[in-house]
Amino acid sequence: MVHVCRKEHFNAAHKLWNPNWSEEKNKEVFGPCANVNWHGHNFELIVTVKGLPDPETGFVVDLKDLSKIIKDLVIDKVDHKNLNLDVDFMEGKMASCEILVMEFWKILYPAVNAIVPHGSLYKLTLYETPRNFVEYYGE
Repeated sequence: MVHVCRKEHFNAAHKLWNPNWSEEKNKEVFGPCANVNWHGHNFELIVTVKGLPDPETGFVVDLKDLSKIIKDLVIDKVDHKNLNLDVDFMEGKMASCEILVMEFWKILYPAVNAIVPHGSLYKLTLYETPRNFVEYYGE
């Protein structure tokens, strides 16, 4: 199996806040991420596809097609947006990286698999900061 990765970038604001908790508890649990006026990140999304190279092209996936899918279905919906207020698929959900990457998977899995004849979406990696990131394998 060959793993092919595509990295995309977006900027977004969010707030970690549980409406069932008091302001004090939110600040205690989420710290500065519970800032009532939001805060932002320069996110990096890495989409990993695994598969066997097509015998005619040598590609596991055409990276131009993969990039277009990621941009059209995910990046354009979250870039320069407030994840809590502006993103339909995050409505009513905690805007943590863990939840966000799972929502990205739901969107990307069928679209990516449709263009990968001998493989599938394998993993999503979402960097919130250079030192904080999550990985999701669809499980």
